[in-house]
Amino acid sequence: MTQKFHRRSPHPKRRPNRQPPKKRFAPKIKAGSDTKLKPIFEQIGAPEPRPFMPDRFQLEAVEAVKTGDCLVTAPTGSGKTWIAEQVIAAALKRGEKCWYATPLKALTNSIFSRFCELFGSDKVGILTGDIKDNPSAPIVVGTTEILRNQLYDAMHTGKDLKTDLVVMDEAHYLGDADRGVVWEEVMIYLPARIPLLMLSATVGNAHQIADWLTQIRGRKVQVIEENRRSVPLHPLFFHPSGTLFPLVSQKGGKGRVGLYKKVNAYIHQENPPLLAPPNRLPPISDILKVMKKYRLLPAIFFMKSRADCNGALELCSGELLADDPARADLLQRRVDEILSAHPHLARHDQRYHLEHLAVGAHHSGQLPGWKVVIETLMSEGLLDAMFATSTVAAGVNFPARSVVILNSDRFNGVDFMPLSASEYNQMTGRAGRRGKDKVGFALMIPGKFNDIGHLARLTNRAPERIVSQIHINFSMVLNLLLSHTPEQVHGLLERSFAAFLLEKKRGSQGISQLWEDFLVHLEFLQYKGFVDENHALTEDGKWASRLRIDSPLLVGECFRRKLFPEDPALMAAMVASFVNERERDDSTINRGALPKSLTKTFLKIRKGITPFAREMIDWGFEVPFLYLHPAATLYLWASGTPWNEVLQFCGLPEGDLSRLILRTADNLHHIAALTTVFPQAAVAAAEARKAIMRDPVVTSLTDITGA
Repeated sequence: MTQKFHRRSPHPKRRPNRQPPKKRFAPKIKAGSDTKLKPIFEQIGAPEPRPFMPDRFQLEAVEAVKTGDCLVTAPTGSGKTWIAEQVIAAALKRGEKCWYATPLKALTNSIFSRFCELFGSDKVGILTGDIKDNPSAPIVVGTTEILRNQLYDAMHTGKDLKTDLVVMDEAHYLGDADRGVVWEEVMIYLPARIPLLMLSATVGNAHQIADWLTQIRGRKVQVIEENRRSVPLHPLFFHPSGTLFPLVSQKGGKGRVGLYKKVNAYIHQENPPLLAPPNRLPPISDILKVMKKYRLLPAIFFMKSRADCNGALELCSGELLADDPARADLLQRRVDEILSAHPHLARHDQRYHLEHLAVGAHHSGQLPGWKVVIETLMSEGLLDAMFATSTVAAGVNFPARSVVILNSDRFNGVDFMPLSASEYNQMTGRAGRRGKDKVGFALMIPGKFNDIGHLARLTNRAPERIVSQIHINFSMVLNLLLSHTPEQVHGLLERSFAAFLLEKKRGSQGISQLWEDFLVHLEFLQYKGFVDENHALTEDGKWASRLRIDSPLLVGECFRRKLFPEDPALMAAMVASFVNERERDDSTINRGALPKSLTKTFLKIRKGITPFAREMIDWGFEVPFLYLHPAATLYLWASGTPWNEVLQFCGLPEGDLSRLILRTADNLHHIAALTTVFPQAAVAAAEARKAIMRDPVVTSLTDITGA
């Protein structure tokens, strides 16, 4: 086909010279503040020391637990843990046992340390899947998944759960898309004789949740609500010139707010000055100088990504420490003290920023031990700033005087979505340290991805309502069939929060979809011989029920086909492929450099389970793809290869490699329990777990914190 060319006209039409307006970047930042902020800034400082006086809602909650269940909703940092401490102390005096469930291993570790200090280490145990210490203690602190598994066991054996009180911390995780099902299961299965204390950030439908629990547990659930922050919060706006403004101003009645007039004028400018070009970090060092002048430090900066957290460190200078040699000396001595027993952490490439700039990065790409170092120094008031992803907003308690928000959206694993009111409250809940600050601040930094108007609206928006996240999976079905008939399972599903919500909405039972999903899972289990024609578990079904892992059937099929190796390093390698969470490029691996036993075992397993996996896919179930890359990584680590060499091989950040190892260890823990059915594989799994759970993946929290 011939391409036609058109001659340009010798006299083209003249077009107006409309080049895109040049973005103006702020000149040298000079600290300043609006006069409206003067009386607020005058309040900055520590409150007068006085004996601790519990708030009204705390006392009411302690009383409520004496007669029934209790759901406490209060802003982050308002002192909900104190309620649990009082209730647990009273239970100990009566000779009772307590279970304290948390969503995060880091929070579990923090609570464990606190309770050891408060009640004595002999009275406190910990269960996280990674750690098992003193499990028969009168107080057990653990992850919610462990509590759910213990409830499965209790239902199967017919024995009571060995506890007299359950505390569920961060109970709003009931609405978490990934893990909310575990919270809901615990609430459904927990015997009504055991009092339930739930501690939660503010939620939009606390009374609805209480009504549901009252209905299924047959005992009154009292809601104790506190909407007032223990430390008042003031949202601020950082103008690119360096001037601080109030973010909002009161408008009209009913607490309505609008943007402060000068902030509104800025965001409606046709060509407003900017702190930095798009996709570039703002001048962090200059921002810190302004914050220091107005005594807004220490601060937690919420960043968009891990890379931004690390990049922010490089934009800091040592000027903030220069005029405070005493604190600089104390910081350096404390860092030396903390890291002296941890050679790997002592060589961390961000140690310089910690010691000499008083700043640290905290995100999932970091080793758990390094994050504890950052948390410890932050809680001791030795850091000026911590750069963190928004995941740090939930759970772990290390508040600052200010939080800094650079983005009005948050990555949910698939896409960036606008911050919700609940997420905003979690983030700003870290601003203002109870007992250390009279006021706290949330500082908004203008930028391409920061919708200042959206943040202003969030300052007084009610928290979102929690909805049920319950769904059916094979582990749930296997464990329920250990002790229930399908008809009884139907009864349990009728007790779900999902059924309750649908019943209120439609006036009908509303569990048809859940029940249909259960029946499909049940039918597949029958088809593959894990369940018999009477809907009872076969012998294979019974041992498979103990595999409380993400892919129990695939791992179970490996056992049935005798595919798992008895060599510990190979066992760790194969299990790693099943827990891997991301796509890998196996083409980059030099297979010739790997032991033949590794590649041979991997290919044998992948080929062996392919027919089973295809059947699962045909039935509509998700199946993970097995990659060699994570298998080779864990093989090296389990074989004793030094950490840095394993890092170089896998190309992962330390935190991601640590997570892969910890997830592998958790799966190995469940396999090691199959001693009566697969004794050789169980022994190999136990030895493999021991081989991979070593420094720097496992670092003693007590060693780091000195608790």
